[in-house]
Amino acid sequence: MVKIGDIKLNDFPLLLAPMEDVSDPPFRALCKEQGADVVYTEFISSEGLIRDAAKSVKKLDIYEKERPVGIQIFGANLESMLRTVEIVEKSNPDIIDINFGCPVKKVVSKGAGAGILKDIDLMVSLTDAMVKHTNLPITVKTRLGWDHDSIKIVEVAERLQDVGCKAISIHGRTRAQMYKGEADWAPIAEVKNNSRMHIPVFGNGDVNTPERAVEMRDKYGLDGAMIGRASIGNPWFFKQVKHFFETGKHLPEVTIAERVEMAKRHLQLEIDWKESEIVGVMETRRHYTNYFKGIPHFKDYRLKMVTSDSAQDVFNVFDEVLQKFA
Repeated sequence: MVKIGDIKLNDFPLLLAPMEDVSDPPFRALCKEQGADVVYTEFISSEGLIRDAAKSVKKLDIYEKERPVGIQIFGANLESMLRTVEIVEKSNPDIIDINFGCPVKKVVSKGAGAGILKDIDLMVSLTDAMVKHTNLPITVKTRLGWDHDSIKIVEVAERLQDVGCKAISIHGRTRAQMYKGEADWAPIAEVKNNSRMHIPVFGNGDVNTPERAVEMRDKYGLDGAMIGRASIGNPWFFKQVKHFFETGKHLPEVTIAERVEMAKRHLQLEIDWKESEIVGVMETRRHYTNYFKGIPHFKDYRLKMVTSDSAQDVFNVFDEVLQKFA
């Protein structure tokens, strides 16, 4: 059994990664239904929260059916991060996760996200202060290092554990790599195999097939897998991986009817949560390429899906797809 603080999880849990403009409540709900063991919110700016920015505050929405759910925050200013913890606690999440891994320039340039990998002492002191400021379990998501020459992830993980971090998720790339090349899981395994480590060590990066999830579990010996891009437009991925764990076989391919039904549900949930048809339509667009991946001669339908501002028009395209391809 894997535990994050007092939260008990199944052996080798699957975690939905925090993804900007992706892991919102509607998508988290669909992934939870399909077998995600833990889900995380989009990352939330500490500076945005303490200034009561509407977009940041909206990201605090969580629902009972999602649990266990973690709210992820990022920042580099101690006072702001501690005030953010107090705000986040009011939403009653199960976990508070600190983002020390986002490679995006606008985040890194402020010393936050992966930018803090240039100052490990600050990374540790921020974590220490936040652990002492709340009774909720604090976890961390990070990368191997700033670049190849500065990888000290074994030492970093040990120091984070020593100040009270309850779990660590590690993306197998450096900040310099962004999302290029292959994720390297060997350094993550070194963290796990460190005799001093006793908190869960989750792997992240390129877990894009059930076979890769098995490899992360059996070859690298990690405690669980954090799933990111493989789940976009494919919430079934969690179910597919778990079935493969149990049987060694793949589930049948998701049918066209199932894809259409999931896309319809996703769009409606998005509209309901945003309380806006146009925003709901726009927020769901990024998923359609994957929802309907691999269907031949689909370009015209996809174009209509991603260019329409009317929910009814998109629903009509879904019905056309059902009639044409199912």
